[in-house]
Amino acid sequence: MNNKPIKKAVIAAAGFGTRFLPQTKAMPKEMLPLVDKPIIQYIVEELAEAGIEDIIIVTGYHKRSIEDHFDYMSADLRINLKESGKTKLLNQTKGISDLANFIYIRQKGPYGNATPVLNAEHLVGDEPFIYAFADDFIVANPSRFKQMVDMYEREQKSIFSCIRIKEDADFDKYGVVAGEELEPGLINVETIVEKPGKADAPSDLASVAAYVLTPELFPYLHNTLEELPDGKEFYIQTAMQKMIDAGNEMLALEIKNGRYYDTGNKLDYVKTVVDFALQHDDIKDDFARYLKKIS
Repeated sequence: MNNKPIKKAVIAAAGFGTRFLPQTKAMPKEMLPLVDKPIIQYIVEELAEAGIEDIIIVTGYHKRSIEDHFDYMSADLRINLKESGKTKLLNQTKGISDLANFIYIRQKGPYGNATPVLNAEHLVGDEPFIYAFADDFIVANPSRFKQMVDMYEREQKSIFSCIRIKEDADFDKYGVVAGEELEPGLINVETIVEKPGKADAPSDLASVAAYVLTPELFPYLHNTLEELPDGKEFYIQTAMQKMIDAGNEMLALEIKNGRYYDTGNKLDYVKTVVDFALQHDDIKDDFARYLKKIS
């Protein structure tokens, strides 16, 4: 049993963001704003709040602005904010680089959601870690990462972040898990089916947004990569199923008090911006009146 605490996270951020072209020709999709903060900052802040100290961001050649965002602010900007009396903005902006220790690596290997994890293996080592994506997340109280870390500390097993599927179309979007229910909202995973469709879905519990993973997964990732046919995507779910079939327990945790956001397509991104704007103290009242006016 690995009793080490979770202090590391890996964020997958190497995609091209083709659904948002031409906007993402020069700007990474992870840097698209939710009012006044890029999407990826919300994921980083949530990780930091859950006790994560080292964040490994797996990027591509066109993602330099992510590194710049989490770097120390420029002297020119610092002086401008100070001389303008914008102390609150100065402190908020200065604090971004102090959220965690940031490590950046370039993704290499086949297309698929398993590649970023394998790329970060040498940095993760023998520690448990969180694996998250930079364009979808769950807003919850307590945060989903806090709920996942707490469950890991109790059970010492890999954790799937899950939500209940409410729309039939979502059975074609997400991986669906099933197994023995250990307690309400907690399942010992036996099966992972990627995008099964409603008719073939083993349950209504969708695996979305993040995982807590243990280093025991790495041999199964290597085995899956060795057996991967040319031209096929490298899915982490395939390695997970192999790990489960070999007798290793993995748990699916339904995130409590949570709402799932997927900013990976234009419509859902715009919906997310609207929701966040309606919660933003500076503009929510005026924005609500505007929406009422045009509806």
